[in-house]
Amino acid sequence: MTGKIPDPVRAGLASGWKVLDGARQDKDLSLEADVAIIGSGAGGGIAAEVLSRAGLKVLLLEEGGLYSSSDFRLLEAKAYPELYQESASRQTLDKGITVLQGRTVGGGTTVNWTSSFRTPPDTLLWWQENHGLATLSVEGMRPWFDKAEQRLGIGPWQADPNGNNLVLERGCQALGLRHARIARNVKGCWNLGYCGMGCPTNAKQSMLVTCIPDALSHGARLLCRARVDKLLADPGGKRIASIQGSLLGADGNTPTGRRFSVRARQVVLAAGAIGTPAIMLRSGLADAAGQTGKRTFLHPVALSAALMPEMVEPYNGAPQTVYSDHYMHTQPLDGPLGFKLEVPPIHPLLASVTFPGFGIEQLQLLQQLPHLHATLALLRDGFHPDSRGGEVKLRGDGSPVLDYPLNDVIWDGVRRSWLAMAELQFAAGASLAMPLHERAQPVSSWRRAREMIESLPLQALQARLVSAHVMGGMAMGDDPARSVLDDWGNHWEWRNLAVLDGSIFPTSVGANPQLSIYAFSWRAADRLARELAKG
Repeated sequence: MTGKIPDPVRAGLASGWKVLDGARQDKDLSLEADVAIIGSGAGGGIAAEVLSRAGLKVLLLEEGGLYSSSDFRLLEAKAYPELYQESASRQTLDKGITVLQGRTVGGGTTVNWTSSFRTPPDTLLWWQENHGLATLSVEGMRPWFDKAEQRLGIGPWQADPNGNNLVLERGCQALGLRHARIARNVKGCWNLGYCGMGCPTNAKQSMLVTCIPDALSHGARLLCRARVDKLLADPGGKRIASIQGSLLGADGNTPTGRRFSVRARQVVLAAGAIGTPAIMLRSGLADAAGQTGKRTFLHPVALSAALMPEMVEPYNGAPQTVYSDHYMHTQPLDGPLGFKLEVPPIHPLLASVTFPGFGIEQLQLLQQLPHLHATLALLRDGFHPDSRGGEVKLRGDGSPVLDYPLNDVIWDGVRRSWLAMAELQFAAGASLAMPLHERAQPVSSWRRAREMIESLPLQALQARLVSAHVMGGMAMGDDPARSVLDDWGNHWEWRNLAVLDGSIFPTSVGANPQLSIYAFSWRAADRLARELAKG
């Protein structure tokens, strides 16, 4: 308990959940299961519930630690090292994009901002027509979206948007841009605004408080602080024979020297769109066509800041409740990159490493934090013929890095998004606005903003780009020559290996991807459960 707020994780542990912490093991572990699931985020959590409810012996493996509402203190300095990959400072190879990814039990669902969108119909149609995924129609996917939304409390946000989101709504209204409210996966939300640091009230219906507890209550086991190093193939056939890995210390990074080994009838990879391809590459099990880790997409995010005359308090209240897809639909799907407009919460630590400027210059900006607003533009990559995404590679120590080149197609989208966001912010009443670029300066009019934006050099490390959505790298398709998985997430070459995470998507989704991962994973896990029951 923390005050009067029940902690379902601590209660579950007290009731006898089978949870092993790698940091506490004094010897090597050798484990067996019907199904071993690597990763406990949106895909792994759904799979754990579905498969354990089917009566299968499930083992869930997670690199991060098990933290719960009792541990969440709304402190950036505590949350980022505990709950994120590389302490929330993971970057692409050229350091041009900062990538926020969860690394804890519940994965990204524990730390995301709860925005929930179904896969856009035009994205599904594109996958049908260009990747041979004929079964992935709107009607075909509808039951799985319905199930996920019902299970995880996904519905429209009923309260008024916070000040940060109201700026976006007001700007859209002034310019006549299409906009709407965002559905969120919450129940009894306290409207705190610190979702990215773990929910201290258990309102966020993440895997941490929904599917993983359900799976553990149905006999599943969890091994956390356990890093999968590689999969070993059966030399006599096309099957994964075992999983080999390292147990990690209390910091979640340093190996203790102890090892673990798992043998399972079925292996489910759900380590995310960087982690999953990396495991296959470390294992020497990349597909014959060489597509593993290729075409990895990010929804690159450009940002624009503004000072508002009213108090915005961008750190308080539900982080994302308003969006606009107006600029998603102003060009063909395979034309110049469209973008989705949303807002990010602004907290001091991440703001200080994301906003441009140094020393007194940045201090003066952040001293006005209560009046500071930011809009983000989420670029839809992967559809334009020159938008090929990036590639997951391995460093010398075997750790993954994403090489994501920033080409002219991306930069064109970035500049157009800066212009759109600045115009919207001034239409909403901003006194100053500026794109997040090292050479940008706050300006007091839309005309001056337009002139400045047109002159800014489009270069990595000059423009501040971020992303929290990693997709692709293990793409589904109808042909092993150009895809890694079939339309159910089954690997073309390894008979007992399935992938249930964001790496399965052939392009970016074009919307915050958590609900897409939930639905696609539920669909695949349901079929997998029935197949394993037959076996």
